[in-house]
Amino acid sequence: MFVKICANTNVEDARLAAELGVDAVGFVFAPSKRRVTPEQVERLTPGLPPEIEKVGVFAGEDPIEIAEQIRRGGLTAAQLHGTFDADRARDLHAAFGGALKIIQAVTYAVDVNATELAEANAHFEQTLRRVFAEPTVWAVLIDAAKAGASGGLGITFDWKRVGGMVQRAMAGRAPKPRVILAGGLRPENIAQAIAEFQPWGVDVASGVEAAPGKKDPERLRAFVEIARRAADD
Repeated sequence: MFVKICANTNVEDARLAAELGVDAVGFVFAPSKRRVTPEQVERLTPGLPPEIEKVGVFAGEDPIEIAEQIRRGGLTAAQLHGTFDADRARDLHAAFGGALKIIQAVTYAVDVNATELAEANAHFEQTLRRVFAEPTVWAVLIDAAKAGASGGLGITFDWKRVGGMVQRAMAGRAPKPRVILAGGLRPENIAQAIAEFQPWGVDVASGVEAAPGKKDPERLRAFVEIARRAADD
């Protein structure tokens, strides 16, 4: 089970995540209460193990600007939010000679009314198929969206139903696409989420915080331990 701890803003939290054996730590460059600057990330990443993925979270920025922030921060992956743009993914991938991992976020809206639900679900699956078909995308992150906003909302969705849509969208693809589950995950629900959605990986931010931008060490430890155990089960 790939485990990513996102929205890190200080050295202590990022190092604790690394000590707990997570696979990736994330830094939010997009507008957020947990937003960091390139200067901050330059101070956060040097002490992290080389094998851990260092992920920058971006929303709508120009590929040239994203590439500069990645270089300054010593990042190994870019998590892209907003409308899927295959050209943006390809440009970033090419800018780093194919070495940069691209994680594309696809959101599932939880506030769609009953009359629009079928159309929204169809659009969600169509978007997934497009993203799965793009070879420069290393992994797809599924997050919740509400009122047009996503990321750090701390809200969940119907894991079993949405997981079924994800499975339909990836049907027949080999190798099977990497899918990371996000959105409202926390120690109290991560085992259920893994059992119902069956993701390749999980991503948490607010669910292990003591306050926005500051992790709770005990909740962080519990999340990692429960997620690993649930994946083994």
